[in-house]
Amino acid sequence: MSIASPSTPKEITLRGIILGVLITLIFTAAQVYLGLKVGLTFATSIPAAVISMALLSAFKDASIQENNIVQTIASAAGTLASVIFVLPGLLMIGWWVHVPFWPTFGACAIGGVLGVMYTMPLRRALVSQSDLPYPEGVAAAEVLKVGMSSRAGAAEGKAGLWAVIWGSVASALYAAGAAVKVMAGEMSVYFRVGNGATGIGASSSLALIGAGHLMGITVGIAMLAGLVIAWGILVPILTTMHPMPDLSATAHALKFWKTDVRMMGAGAIGAAAIVTLAGLAKPVIGGLKSAMEASRRAKDQHAEIPRSEQDLPIFIVGLVVLISMVPTGWLLASFLQDGVLASLTVPLVAVGIAYVLIAGMFAAAVCGYMAGLIGSSNSPVSGIAILTILGAALSVGAIGRHLIGPEVSHALVAFALFVTTVVLAVAVIGNDNLQDLKTGQLVDATPWKQQVGLLIGVAAGSVVVPPVLELLNHANGFAGAPNLNAISNQPLDAPQATLISTLAKGVIGGDLRWDLIMYGALLGLGLVLINFILKKTSNGRYSLPPLGVGLAIYLPSAVTLPVVIGAVTGWFFERAVAKQSWGETAKRLGVLIMSGFIVGESLFNVALAGLIVLSGKGEPLAIDNSMSEAQTMIVALVIGAVVVFGLYRWAAKNAHRVEA
Repeated sequence: MSIASPSTPKEITLRGIILGVLITLIFTAAQVYLGLKVGLTFATSIPAAVISMALLSAFKDASIQENNIVQTIASAAGTLASVIFVLPGLLMIGWWVHVPFWPTFGACAIGGVLGVMYTMPLRRALVSQSDLPYPEGVAAAEVLKVGMSSRAGAAEGKAGLWAVIWGSVASALYAAGAAVKVMAGEMSVYFRVGNGATGIGASSSLALIGAGHLMGITVGIAMLAGLVIAWGILVPILTTMHPMPDLSATAHALKFWKTDVRMMGAGAIGAAAIVTLAGLAKPVIGGLKSAMEASRRAKDQHAEIPRSEQDLPIFIVGLVVLISMVPTGWLLASFLQDGVLASLTVPLVAVGIAYVLIAGMFAAAVCGYMAGLIGSSNSPVSGIAILTILGAALSVGAIGRHLIGPEVSHALVAFALFVTTVVLAVAVIGNDNLQDLKTGQLVDATPWKQQVGLLIGVAAGSVVVPPVLELLNHANGFAGAPNLNAISNQPLDAPQATLISTLAKGVIGGDLRWDLIMYGALLGLGLVLINFILKKTSNGRYSLPPLGVGLAIYLPSAVTLPVVIGAVTGWFFERAVAKQSWGETAKRLGVLIMSGFIVGESLFNVALAGLIVLSGKGEPLAIDNSMSEAQTMIVALVIGAVVVFGLYRWAAKNAHRVEA
């Protein structure tokens, strides 16, 4: 427990900053890998809070506010890593061969700083004076309160640290089994349906099981619906309409999923995102007005603002935003230097700065509101990225239209992708800032200190993203990229970056399959309508998030199916323990185990990438064995089930022990 005075609690400390930065470095590396492999990231606030409490418990003067600063710094890892939804596109189109440190660091850091600044004026309207639920922010606050409140809380904190450790070790060893080739990396089956074909696959990944648990049953069911639409309806229909008897069932099904179904999924995500954002316009504008009114009223009344309501001064916020435009302009200008667009540097940089300012402000406000509504993990980052690249490509394309040639189009696509990277960093950090401020409000933190903490996290995360991205680029490469220097022949899918770069090329090149996107958009609007009816008829108890459905149509089934399984098994586990006196503790430990699943597998694969680069071998751990493909699939399935069941049981037993 804290011995600091309630009026001036110990918050920003050197030990807290060091611990927060270390957790950020580890979690950012894990998030970069996960995002590149499967196109999903997870919120790091709760595992960071548990690790912080367990380690800082060694200090008698540690306070809940100090632990809150640690999780605030570390939360940047869960969000800033989302820039890899766009950045690998520059490698895929062949603009970059290697990932340069300074442009990548600059895009992340500038975007992150602007994300904090843009959402700061929204705190009163969207946090202090709002009834938005902030599910993840409230959950992080509850973990902090429980961990700091009693001896049982301290015991839970230690159990929570072990939950993260056991989850991490289990998933790292499981991933090692696939690397050694004693387990299948993917379990899949494809088959003929008349003249057509379809199938289903599932990656041998405990990280994806963990992601499903963290997303919850509502998103899990939405993704199951997307799987059924993609592989149970669209792929069979399209392959039947275009029979290809010379191809195997696998090649036939995957061909039409990649070329047609994925674009429909992109259309569904885009339409669902537009409708979602349109519905947010009124509350976001109202929130901005309220924030400005509250600031003006406080100034007029010359009232002393209580510590728990003190933000960074609005003058400082405005000044930082303006000053940030200088490195933004330099970054964009240096990106165009000596290229075919050098003659258009001034107008392109001007449009880029204006786009970062305006689109960034809008995206940060919307994402921040969505964090309050459904949590940062479920925010429509994919939809924001799609809308941002479409706007950037149209704006940039309009300026460069009078220049012709493939090199010009190539350069315009690259510039649009780079501008979108900055705007996406603004959006995701804005998302995270408001969630962290909600946690802070519930634990009596000082807002401006949290905002400084998040800026520290942004700086730390921005340092990690470029080298980890380059390591994975050198070791594996990315699907669709030239991969001239990649060692392994198993490139990472980077599904979100594939989508974003495809859209940019299609808009600027004029060859985007708008017909498929429009079909997908109609499907997305239908899903929005179904979701509306479902919510209305069930009084808000049930929903089918259309963005989740669209994402499952777009992502490979090998990614989506394990997420669905994780959501369902998590739901069964939470139902099984719900009526027990120790049920809530068990649920929290379950969340931490699943977070460990993500961290362990991701860090193992980052380390494996390092080994690939050092050894020069694509599969440095693989050993010869006599097992068939079917046998390795069975081994993966059995071991995975035993690990998940065993650790859920461990969570239940330890929760019972903590509460005893």
